Amino acid sequence: MAKPPKTILVVDDDPEILSMLQLRLEHRGYKVLTASDGKEALASAKRSRPALMILDVMMPSKNGWEVARALKQDPVTEGIKILMLTAIGAQVNEMTSPLYGADAHLDKPFNFNELDQTLERLLAD
Repeated sequence: MAKPPKTILVVDDDPEILSMLQLRLEHRGYKVLTASDGKEALASAKRSRPALMILDVMMPSKNGWEVARALKQDPVTEGIKILMLTAIGAQVNEMTSPLYGADAHLDKPFNFNELDQTLERLLAD
């Protein structure tokens, strides 16, 4: 019997990035949910408990680092893997993402093959 697809919550305030990632991930066999700000992301994560969240940093209401910290501090959501995907700058992303509980980070613009490899590593059973 086939495993159900893993759920990924993609959070970004740029509708083009949301759409592009959703299409790519659905094509790769994932169930994809989307959110466009930090508050919506937290509510969706608590409700749906995705296996992984792809999270932008610079967003309205709550930034990605605030969302990551809140997820990791809540027993209901602490197991969700977090991939920070942001254009904030490679050095800032590399230094800051782990401090807030992110499991991995990629910088925009990103390479789809690198994204796929990172997701496979984070979602390995």
